[in-house]
Amino acid sequence: MDESNMLELRGITKEFPGVRAIDDVSFELRRAEVHAVVGENGAGKSTLMNIVGGVLQPDAGEILLEGNPVQFANAAAAGRRGIGVVFQELSLVPELSIAENIFFNRQPVNSLGFVTTARLYAQTKELLSLFNLSLKPARLVKDLSMGNRQLIEVLKAVSLKPKILILDEPTSSLGAAEKDLLFANIRRMKSEGVSFLYISHHLPEIFQISDRVTVLRDGKRVGTFQTSELNKESLVKRMVGRELTNMYGQRRRPPGEVCFWYDRLNDQSVALELRSGEILGVAGLIGSGRSELAQEIVGIIPNSAGRVYLDGQKFSFRHPAEAIQRGIVYLTEDRKDSGLYLSMSVQENCVAPTLATFANSFGFLSDRKIASTAVAAKRRFNISTPSVRKPVSQLSGGNQQKVLLAMWIGAKPRVLIVDEPTRGVDVGAKSEIYRLLRDLAEGGVAILMISSELQEILGMSDRVIVFRDGRKVAEYDREQATEESLILAATGVGPTAIQGRAT
Repeated sequence: MDESNMLELRGITKEFPGVRAIDDVSFELRRAEVHAVVGENGAGKSTLMNIVGGVLQPDAGEILLEGNPVQFANAAAAGRRGIGVVFQELSLVPELSIAENIFFNRQPVNSLGFVTTARLYAQTKELLSLFNLSLKPARLVKDLSMGNRQLIEVLKAVSLKPKILILDEPTSSLGAAEKDLLFANIRRMKSEGVSFLYISHHLPEIFQISDRVTVLRDGKRVGTFQTSELNKESLVKRMVGRELTNMYGQRRRPPGEVCFWYDRLNDQSVALELRSGEILGVAGLIGSGRSELAQEIVGIIPNSAGRVYLDGQKFSFRHPAEAIQRGIVYLTEDRKDSGLYLSMSVQENCVAPTLATFANSFGFLSDRKIASTAVAAKRRFNISTPSVRKPVSQLSGGNQQKVLLAMWIGAKPRVLIVDEPTRGVDVGAKSEIYRLLRDLAEGGVAILMISSELQEILGMSDRVIVFRDGRKVAEYDREQATEESLILAATGVGPTAIQGRAT
C-alpha cells in the first residue's frame, strides 16, 4: 500500500435480502484528503460508509488502515482506531443535553469517578465556538432546530479527534452560513492531517470541498476522478448514467387567485398569502423561524393568535389532524423522528394519512386496495424497494424521503407545506421530486416550500420570502430574487425588499 494512503478498500461486497448493496468496490483514501463519494439513492454510499465505520460487516473484501488489515466488530471499535462518523440519520439522544450528547460515555471525571460538570461544559463551549454557536451546554437537544442538531452531531464526531472523519450528508439541514463554517473546519482539520470521506447530494459542495470523487452506481464503483477534472454535467452523467436537463422544470400557466392566508392577530411580521397553483419559497438561516412558522400553521406549535384563511374561511388549528381534514398538510424536515413509521412497511406508510378511505361500510380495511395504492405510489415516486411490504427503516435515506412525499401527496392536499423536500436525495431523485411538485402546482395545489438550498428556492419558486429572527424580513418576485439578495436579507446585511420595495 502507498504510504500516502490512510485507508484502502479492496473488493468490498455486502448483500441484504433481495439486493446486493455493495458489489466488489475498491478505492483508497489519502492522508489529509477530502474524498467525496457520490451516487444516486440506493447506489450503496451509506452502506459502504457504515462498513468503514464498523456499523456493518462486509460479506467479502478487505479494509486496510494505514497499511494494516483491520476488522471492526462495531462502531466503537472503529472509533478506537480513529474513525469517526457523522450519520445521515442523526444519532443524538433528544432527552440529553448538548454536552451529554457530545461526550456521551466520555464525560470528564475527577479522581473519585464523578463527572466534573465545569470541565464538561468548558470543553463543550470550546467545541461550540467552532461554529459560532452561543448555545448553552446544558440545553436539551430536543429543544434544538434540526440544523443545530446536525451541527452537534458533527461536533460529537470532531470531539473524538479522529484520523478519518466520515460525513454522510452533513449539510442537509444547514444554511449557507453554517455550511461555510463547516467547510472552514474541514479545511482546518485537513491541514492538521485528518482525512475525510464526504457523502453529499449537493453537487456544488463536492466541487467546493473535495480533492477527488468516487462515483457509485447500483452498488458498483464507476470510477475515481480528480474533482478538478470534472464539471457538474459530467459528474451527473456518471452518477445516473444519463443526462439531466432543465432540472427545475418550467411553469406552464400562471398561478390563480389567493386561496390561503396566514397571519397573527395584531402581528403582521409573519403574514403570508398563497395563490392556487403557486410555489412560495421560504429562505432563511438555521433558527430563523421557517419551520416554526409551518408548524404553527398546522397546529403542531399552538398559537392562539394564529389565523388561517382557506378559500375565505377562517380556521385556527389546535392539532395537525384538524389541518389535514381541511386539506392543509405539512411534510416535516425530520423524517426519522416525526415523519415516518420506520418499523412499519412502505405500504403502511403510504396509506397512513388516508387509512379511513380504505375501509368498507363495516369498518374492515381492504388489504388489496391498500397494496394496489402502495404499488402505484412506488411506481409514481420511483421508490427503490423489492417489495412495498419491506420496512421503511431498511430503505436508503433518499427512498425514505420519497415514501414521506408519497404519504402526504397521496392525501390530495389543497395546501402542501414541504420542509426540506429533497433532504438526503440524489440529483436524479431531486429532478423527479421537482417534477412532482410542478405537476401538483399545475393542478392547483398551493405549495409553501421551505429549503436551505438557495438554488432550489430560486429554481422552483414563483415568489420568495426570507425569514430572520422569527419574522418575514423580505419578499421577492421570481425575477427579483438572486442568491446574493437572499443571503443579504437572511443575514441582515444590506437592503432587503418587502413586496418589491427596498427597506
